[in-house]
Amino acid sequence: MSASPPPTEPVAVVTARGEDRIRGGHPWVYRADVVKARAAGGDTVVVRSPRGRPLGRALYSDRSQIALRMLTAGEAPAALDLWRARLASAIALRRALDIDATACRLVHGEGDLLPSCIVDQYGDYLVVQALSQGADRMLPALVGLLEEQLHPAGILARHDVKARELEGLDSAVQALAGSVPPLVTVREGRIEHEVDLWHGQKTGLFLDQRENRAAARAYARGRLLDCFSYHGAFALQLADRCDRVVALDVSEDAVARIAINAARNGIATIEARAANAFDALRDMERARERFDTIVLDPPAFAKNKAAVERARAGYKEINLRAMKLLAPGGTLVTCSCSYHVDEAAFGQIVYEASVDARARMAVMEKRMQARDHPVVLGVPETYYLKCFIMRKLA
Repeated sequence: MSASPPPTEPVAVVTARGEDRIRGGHPWVYRADVVKARAAGGDTVVVRSPRGRPLGRALYSDRSQIALRMLTAGEAPAALDLWRARLASAIALRRALDIDATACRLVHGEGDLLPSCIVDQYGDYLVVQALSQGADRMLPALVGLLEEQLHPAGILARHDVKARELEGLDSAVQALAGSVPPLVTVREGRIEHEVDLWHGQKTGLFLDQRENRAAARAYARGRLLDCFSYHGAFALQLADRCDRVVALDVSEDAVARIAINAARNGIATIEARAANAFDALRDMERARERFDTIVLDPPAFAKNKAAVERARAGYKEINLRAMKLLAPGGTLVTCSCSYHVDEAAFGQIVYEASVDARARMAVMEKRMQARDHPVVLGVPETYYLKCFIMRKLA
């Protein structure tokens, strides 16, 4: 009886353009540059050039426009030991950063060579997101590695994100290991936050703004206006530097959480209001109110290319109004987390707003997402958060 032939490894062949993209260091290959694929969604495939040369191994998706997410280069295998080593390296980096907080991002996808995998730590608990078919296939193994290396009290999957829909995956929020309580208390610097890991925005907190909040403290003074405040992270961090604080959010639940967090930290100077920031800024301008410090940290206005023009108008509107409300010598902290509006475009929008507001503005700092959310050179998709700290000259 003849022996069975060895199983054929899943393979994807890319175009010359796809090969150039991989050799240039970009981890994504789009579907248009995949010539053929002998694989199922979620497979780890051998990626080959048009001439058959091995280019590496990648996570394969049969649904997303991002068909391949590169894991290794050349002949290197993509075994479990690779995931173990890369996870250990990502964790070691965060420990070396000496972050003054009990919540941080442990794994930032492509920024840690673990494409489409997110792991955030909130004290004794971990929140994970598997954002592609391949990452979802690896999720049980990833959970095992996290338990092996970190021994968390619980691991929660926050899969209620659009990216999973594009991959044809479910949107469940569920505990994958241990148990995760409804609320978890974490510390950022001197401030404590009560965080809802099951339902909060992102994975519970906007961890990517942590270092920008710390930087803004050096400039904050007088009367502070914090727009799109969510649970008040900027307001709480800056409150002791200011006389009075007005924190705005459109969500009544978020406003209630600001009040809870302020009380937890013994801060009596924060007035939390439920309001649409666009309307509130116009109303305050008509009332001739003035603030010495203003923070604009809106949600992403441009979630795709089609929304860019509308997003530009939105960013210009809120910055123009804020500049009119800002007292001479005051500080504006303005942010955009829209990847499709890059730093140059955001800078131009803010400049145009200053012209229309007849405000002379000086940029004191240009900042980005926190260091535990690394940006990869040559991969602009990993640079999404822009933060300008500016002073009003007149």
